[in-house]
Amino acid sequence: MEFDKLSANVVYEIKDLAGTEKLAAFLAGQALAGTVIALDGDLGAGKTAFSQLFAKHLGVKGTVNSPTFTLIKEYKGRLPFYHMDVYRLSLDEAEELGLDEYFYGPGVTLVEWASLITDILPQNLLHIYLETLSGTERRIYLQAQGQPYDDWINTLTENGVLER
Repeated sequence: MEFDKLSANVVYEIKDLAGTEKLAAFLAGQALAGTVIALDGDLGAGKTAFSQLFAKHLGVKGTVNSPTFTLIKEYKGRLPFYHMDVYRLSLDEAEELGLDEYFYGPGVTLVEWASLITDILPQNLLHIYLETLSGTERRIYLQAQGQPYDDWINTLTENGVLER
């Protein structure tokens, strides 16, 4: 199922990668065991760049690459970081992988192309959609589904993380 932009709780326009990093740093700081971030967006909009910045601020050392052909990569940081790219998976294949162990495990799961496996994602998650505007400018849509994600969205503008 495709991301519904009209249902986003918050929409931000980012001028460059520094704006993306500010959001990634805030979210990584909020992350708890069992955090799930669903990530979708235009091709080349910066899903992997967001994932790399998130991992950096979660304390992951070394290079974080797109797991397009390996599907899932695991990293050590403040919490275990599970980076998934489900672009090449069918829903049936994804169901067979036992992704629940990651979603409800001790780490943080970030799923690129998450809208392809909506049916098996946890009910509570943060869904992010990245849209290319021009050059380095992006529009970022955030949709919180349950706790603690509702609280995170509420504090984004209160704490000056991003300007609306």
